Amino acid sequence: MTVPHDLCARVQNGFRARLASIAVPESKMNLAISLILYHQGFISGVQRGDVQRPDAIFTPTTPQNITRRRLWLDLKYRDNEPVLKYMSCVSKGSKRIYMNVDELQLWASGQRAKFVKPIQPGEISILSTSKGILELRDALELREGGEVLCRVW
Repeated sequence: MTVPHDLCARVQNGFRARLASIAVPESKMNLAISLILYHQGFISGVQRGDVQRPDAIFTPTTPQNITRRRLWLDLKYRDNEPVLKYMSCVSKGSKRIYMNVDELQLWASGQRAKFVKPIQPGEISILSTSKGILELRDALELREGGEVLCRVW
């Protein structure tokens, strides 16, 4: 399983450097997390491309070009300030954090769960569940627990 540490670092560094877009390695997990960030309004676009630029026409990923494929994320700014302030990993290689539905409900309501600080207003959390990569509210609607990957505000 791909870990989201690299994606978190690249996105946060891209916003700190005030870049218009960044390239991240193409994987199913990176695509799922990027789409959640897009749907929640933290980034303005997600495109597939190669190491140099986004694709002008669709190019499928094959075993021959997989090392050169990238996801290009268009970063979003409002009043010259980054929309995404902070993106950090909750689960780490040395300590994975898994929560069931009851613990997720406590955590979402502003209480501490599993030694993780509570979710604040305007913050989202991304989880890996048996139904795929989901945002915290979607996981609660589906009554799914899982591994807490990262939090974004």
